[in-house]
Amino acid sequence: MDRCIVLVDAGYLLGAAASLLAGEPSRSRITVDHTALIQGLRERAESDTERPLLRIYWFDGAPDRVPQPEHRRLRVMPRVTVRLGALTRSDGRWAQKGVDAAMHAELTELARNRACSDVVLVTGDGDLLPGMMAAKEHGVAVHLWAVQAADGDYNQSEDLVAEADERRVLDRAWITKAVRAKEVGGICAPPPVPRPEIAAILSAPLPESALAAAAERSVQETEHHQAAEPQNGSAERVPAPKGVPTPKDLAALRGPGTQPAPHPANATLRWSSDKGWVDRPGTAAESPEAAALPTLAQLTSAEQRWADREEDITTVGGDPYEVGQVFARRWMGRLTDPAHLQKLSAMYPRVPHRVDGELLRYAARFGLLAHKDDQIDEHDRYAIRAGFWREIDVRTATEHAPAGE
Repeated sequence: MDRCIVLVDAGYLLGAAASLLAGEPSRSRITVDHTALIQGLRERAESDTERPLLRIYWFDGAPDRVPQPEHRRLRVMPRVTVRLGALTRSDGRWAQKGVDAAMHAELTELARNRACSDVVLVTGDGDLLPGMMAAKEHGVAVHLWAVQAADGDYNQSEDLVAEADERRVLDRAWITKAVRAKEVGGICAPPPVPRPEIAAILSAPLPESALAAAAERSVQETEHHQAAEPQNGSAERVPAPKGVPTPKDLAALRGPGTQPAPHPANATLRWSSDKGWVDRPGTAAESPEAAALPTLAQLTSAEQRWADREEDITTVGGDPYEVGQVFARRWMGRLTDPAHLQKLSAMYPRVPHRVDGELLRYAARFGLLAHKDDQIDEHDRYAIRAGFWREIDVRTATEHAPAGE
């Protein structure tokens, strides 16, 4: 049929784009507007082949083949099909497994069934050479696209380049329409507005007992490093102990048998989960206020549950900060007693155990557990909770704003 199909090796496309824009092939160094990227691929394919587009196949690796946030966004776009291979870690580096084989099988099958007259390959791997040759034998014109190389040289297999019917280069100007290099040292999501009582606690002077414990620990660590030094005089440099208090030191501010340092009367030392909550020594039970808070599951009807799932699949991208915001909006929107919101807001920054567990389980739907040994990365957990609290703050600030503002 007189249609074109695009097969994209995402590892090559985005890795080469990262090398071009950020100087290294790590995809974490770039941000991608997937909507603009897919639209650009479609327009360029239809222009180069002079054929209408049938479909774009997006081949990528994912831990345990679990779709990541970007895959969730892509697979609901019109005329986009996502095919996932495995992503494994070896010697500290991630490597795709099965992606080339999947591209080869798809290319061969499409050509054999005469599903298209032209196929566009965005790849640089020479393993696709047999598939390219098979497609040509079935009468399909093969267009090979390359990403402009950072060093001005080829970043594709020479055999692929020689075998292709047509070759184009996606230059920097084309790439930057959808891909940007991240700023070094930038953060993934804006944090919520800090509460002054937390800053007061962290800036308060430590009690003498905590300072003595910190000094004793520093001496012990120094002695340990000195004892471990080689005797041949080539000892490694041991960094000087930092004067940053540990959570244990901060706990002594409120611990039994010590005098609390000066701080606001309403300030309490709380952490982001029960494991680190030291405000109530000697007990791990939830406070009555926290135990009385309803979970989102208790507030959600069967119809709402279906609608939530539909929204998760088609709208929510899966960014950790965004996930926290979506969860908070649903929870607040379904509350029947406004007092629950005020109780939760007063518990900042600690998310009550029942709500926190449900929040993290919700986040796990978006693949945030993958490749982390069934644990959400600490950075992602902070971003999830930051998004949650940001949405709570926005709602409570709106409700308490004077009329007319």
